[in-house]
Amino acid sequence: MTIWAPEDDGFADLSSHDAFAAGAPYNTFARLRREAPCHWSDLPGGQGYWSITRHADIVQMIRDTETFSSARGIRMEDQTHEEYMARRTFQETDGEEHRKVRMKVVKAFSPQVVAGFEGQIRDLCGPILDRALEMGTFDATRDVARELPMRMLGQILGVPDEDLPWLVDKGDALMANSDPDFTDHVVDRMETDAYRLMPFNSPAGAELYDYARRLMERKNATGDTNGILHLILQPDETGETISDTEFRNFFCLLVAAGNDTTRYSIAAGIQALARQDGLLGEMKSGAVWGTAADEIVRWASPASYFRRTAMRDVEVHGQTIRAGDKVLYWFVSANRDEEMFPDPYRLDLSRKPNRQLGWGQGGPHVCLGMHLARLEVRVLFEELVARIRGIEPAGEEAFVRSNFVNGIKRMPVTVIPS
Repeated sequence: MTIWAPEDDGFADLSSHDAFAAGAPYNTFARLRREAPCHWSDLPGGQGYWSITRHADIVQMIRDTETFSSARGIRMEDQTHEEYMARRTFQETDGEEHRKVRMKVVKAFSPQVVAGFEGQIRDLCGPILDRALEMGTFDATRDVARELPMRMLGQILGVPDEDLPWLVDKGDALMANSDPDFTDHVVDRMETDAYRLMPFNSPAGAELYDYARRLMERKNATGDTNGILHLILQPDETGETISDTEFRNFFCLLVAAGNDTTRYSIAAGIQALARQDGLLGEMKSGAVWGTAADEIVRWASPASYFRRTAMRDVEVHGQTIRAGDKVLYWFVSANRDEEMFPDPYRLDLSRKPNRQLGWGQGGPHVCLGMHLARLEVRVLFEELVARIRGIEPAGEEAFVRSNFVNGIKRMPVTVIPS
């Protein structure tokens, strides 16, 4: 029996953003794991797709980039080769091409470097939480979960604080381009072909492109090398530099993905804290901080899926996946897989081992920012529970209308300060 999941009938249309508008359709994923772990779905007006829903299968397949490639796109929708080349980031590459870009920035997100951010993150958390707690009742997503990763994003990118709310709004418009609360150009409700060469087929991509250009012009004029953007522009070992389009796409990726994963993990954690008895006491004990962040990310599963494309014919669970077929790895299902996670619909802050797939673990595309996200989640909850002695829902939460972004976009809570 699921907890806090919509009462879908087990046969939700996973291509429909509306099927996720009340939260992920966990009953459908549970049925697919039991009955059809490699399942074909037609896609009206496009090429159908395979759904992979079991944890063990995803872990095995995600490592095999020669068979299942990122280099055709990572989302469900179809795109032409021209659109793919215009929109792609290093996420949509494999092998040496992926490694070359990744190696330029991986040191900036290493565990050793990230550990040095703890004091800075704690200093950011204080004012954010104090402002929210003074209200008594507040929107935990808007007033807390959105604020911390947004502030850290500014530090990583080296952008002015006053630009951050606009940047995050544009990142939301990119990632949640199917939700009318985040964009006027809802991807499945209107004609968006005018932006087909922009990231996520969104006009926000064009605005972020222009911002990235102006930002780097200012940085170059002043000799400012703060932030990760300077690293990505440096020549590689062969003297090559990335193109203007590749740089702008990387910038868009950092703005969008650098905020969403942490925000929606924090929001889901606060949701559980307000609804599941005993969590506040467990956190206050201090005994769970070594494991809590990974469990919160498992619980949140902020990226519902990532797509790959089959490069050869291959059989999975008796089904023949043909070369050129789209294959979707449903992380949101794998993170509730009963075969991997005992009592998966319960947030278990002491869960260990915890092989959650919230960051795409197991493959070469593992999230660059996972160490930073883990630290932000831990520190935020450490600081929150030290300030309160009670928290409860103050209304119904609302979810992002998206089968790609799994997040709580509004969540009113009431707190009792310590």
